[in-house]
Amino acid sequence: MDDLQHTNDPHPVDTGKEATHPVDPARPHELLHERLRAGLPAEAVLTDPDVTAAYAHDMASFCAAGRPAAVVLPRTVEQVQHVMRVATELRVPVVPQGARTGLSGAANASDGCVVLSLVRMDRIIEINPVDRIAVVEPGVVNAVLSRAVAEQGLYYPPDPSSWEMCTIGGNIGTASGGLCCVKYGVTAEYVLGLDVVLADGRLLRTGRRTAKGVAGYDLTRLFVGSEGSLGIVVGAVLALRPQPPAQLALAAEFSSAEAACAAVCTIMERGHTPSLLELMDRTTVQAVNRLAHMGLPDTTEALLLCAFDTADPASDLAAVAELCRAAGATEVVPAEDAAESELLLQARRLSLTALETIKSATMIDDVCVPRTRLAEMLAGTTAIAAKYDLTIGVCAHAGDGNTHPVVCFDQADEDESRRARESFDEIMALGLALGGTITGEHGVGVLKKEWLARELGPVGVELQRGIKRTFDPLGLLNPGKLF
Repeated sequence: MDDLQHTNDPHPVDTGKEATHPVDPARPHELLHERLRAGLPAEAVLTDPDVTAAYAHDMASFCAAGRPAAVVLPRTVEQVQHVMRVATELRVPVVPQGARTGLSGAANASDGCVVLSLVRMDRIIEINPVDRIAVVEPGVVNAVLSRAVAEQGLYYPPDPSSWEMCTIGGNIGTASGGLCCVKYGVTAEYVLGLDVVLADGRLLRTGRRTAKGVAGYDLTRLFVGSEGSLGIVVGAVLALRPQPPAQLALAAEFSSAEAACAAVCTIMERGHTPSLLELMDRTTVQAVNRLAHMGLPDTTEALLLCAFDTADPASDLAAVAELCRAAGATEVVPAEDAAESELLLQARRLSLTALETIKSATMIDDVCVPRTRLAEMLAGTTAIAAKYDLTIGVCAHAGDGNTHPVVCFDQADEDESRRARESFDEIMALGLALGGTITGEHGVGVLKKEWLARELGPVGVELQRGIKRTFDPLGLLNPGKLF
């Protein structure tokens, strides 16, 4: 990110005094709009309420969203710095956004805020096959980066299900995961360094572009997953890997979710390193069948999908197939080539779309538990669905214990909506009781604020709030999220 401005800020802001400005009650945001436009192109500042309303929220249910005073779409680091200086001077909150594909309300606007949409900062600045890094702006779409590095024989592993739309900045903000996490890990493992505009407009550079580096506190990791509450990510150095061989997959059908979870535990215990290990419960399998007519038996209680991208994937799959049969699989179908593998994996990719056809709305939970407790998590979710008389389908990144219970409900039915929210909370409580976490990859946002406090405990919350105050003493960055 050598073309970015140095961290010495020529326009320091005194944050110790409250700013006072005459405001016309009939036009309360006029001064804000004037100050923003003084340092931005006219087309970068949106103020029409009918237009700004489209930027008010992400894809989460049950998350309140306010009315932004303005939406800004910068193209440069200097423009982002200008926005933050104005916001600090006028004490206006700022909500950073990517593609708004999030599922926790982390990108939801607050009343009177500036929405800072970073989608136009979409340059891939560098791809370096020797150092195995990419240097990118936050608005680069995940799939665009993945394809660009693939052209040079490289691989960027994090692959959220929304990878064709979601941005790298959004992935960093929520510490996104994906189908490949069982082998390759989540976004945090691939962020080496960041350029961050702080609340007062200063530019901070963290991390490195070297293979190793342990100088000072790891501020880079602190920003990953912070949901824009500590600073605005305007550039990132990302680690890359060599492009692996094409993966080969198998599908294994089970007559119980418990048997499928036992297979997962055995696969991992025996030291296998699948590139993908996914599970779908009966509700999800049946929904996919109805949508795509994939011909899966109605008797299937759980479908396990496993893939390898090793030098000899057929041999690895054969070993896993035997483990699945020993665990009680009623049928195991290995693919013979990449095209067949893609057909098998299509069922998993259709899971959410298929579940969305059951009712008018869905709430997608994101509870991660130890693999050894996976069967209990699925059984508990089934019991919760029965208790609240709801349809809840579960698809899971089984290899890392990350479950996605999807609560299907009618948004127009007040009682069913209430039951949906209560079941969602009970699923999170179950995850914590099993030694898990309330979110493996979707973040906290608005949706899980209360549950974050329960997971961290009072001492953890106190320390994290202290960190927030250090970086954002006026509380302007994405207020109302996380805590």
